[in-house]
Amino acid sequence: MTKRNTKQRRHIIITELNNSGEVSVDQLSKKFDTSEVTIRKDLAALENSGLLLRRYGGAVSLPRELIEPKCEKLSKRKISIAKKAATLIRDHNRIILDSGSTTSALVNELSKKSGLVVMTNSLSIASEIHALENEPTLLMTGGTWDPLSESFQGKVAESVLRSYDFDQLFIGADGIDIERGTTTFNELLGLSQVMAEVSREVIVMIESEKINRKIPNLEIPWQQVHTLITDDDLSEDVRNKLIKQGINLICAK
Repeated sequence: MTKRNTKQRRHIIITELNNSGEVSVDQLSKKFDTSEVTIRKDLAALENSGLLLRRYGGAVSLPRELIEPKCEKLSKRKISIAKKAATLIRDHNRIILDSGSTTSALVNELSKKSGLVVMTNSLSIASEIHALENEPTLLMTGGTWDPLSESFQGKVAESVLRSYDFDQLFIGADGIDIERGTTTFNELLGLSQVMAEVSREVIVMIESEKINRKIPNLEIPWQQVHTLITDDDLSEDVRNKLIKQGINLICAK
């Protein structure tokens, strides 16, 4: 199975995990005829998506009764955040949608706009945009495929972005450092920073539970962020600290 089948491989891993309750790196490496490094990357990506729990030598499934309520709650939050983000988009805007589940929730809201130009580095988001009846003009970055983020990254993607200018960037994050800005587990920071550079307005979309996560990689500093959209599950202290950073804070209900 080749790198092009990363999503299919990960789907099979989850299926096997649901059937047996646990999987091992060694077993999966032999099954897919791929390296143990690749399997560990798969398990790390699936864990970050909340689909399993890694342990030494493999992974185990999360208890279903714990997963389902959380996923439902997060889904509602993402939809609410996306609806708020959509109110900032005007007809004929030129926008960037970065890869990620929160930004992808914005796609359905774009069907209510006309004359949009949309750039993305995500194949799945591009496919969803292509299916919209109002047919926004779709641009893709191209570049080097990153299986961890399931998006295009690298110098080619950065060069393509610098050929355009955009009204707005809609981007997620793995975490928020209240003192510094958005943070990420991914060490491939270049494309996100170029996205911010070529956009007049940077809009961060993130669930409140990710705020104050301790992640070392600073992605976009507050000086470049115009608006932060999150849910309304924020303490008054956190709200005040975020507002002091000079950003427009929007809390979706």
